[in-house]
Amino acid sequence: MSPRRNRPRGGEKPADHSGAGRYGLERTEEWRGEDWVVRHLGGGGAAKHYRCPGCDQEIPPGVPHVVAWPREGDVDDRRHWHKACWNARDRRSARLQRSRNAPRY
Repeated sequence: MSPRRNRPRGGEKPADHSGAGRYGLERTEEWRGEDWVVRHLGGGGAAKHYRCPGCDQEIPPGVPHVVAWPREGDVDDRRHWHKACWNARDRRSARLQRSRNAPRY
């Protein structure tokens, strides 16, 4: 007796009805009196180095993290946060120690 198949034949991928897509689910959170769009990225969606504004440390490729931007903002307003830093954003102060000419990740 052969095992039961739970996936479609012919190499088709099962339909993803969760709405997550490649970059994760988006939701809206209020922070500092403003609506923010928050997206949780898995390790596969992180392909570059980013700088977390919460701790000013680098987020290497392949590490799950959070992308957040103001609802009324544009692409340049997106910031990549460690999940723990995003959750603790109200308890942390901005400790930016970069010089003016340092690159923004």
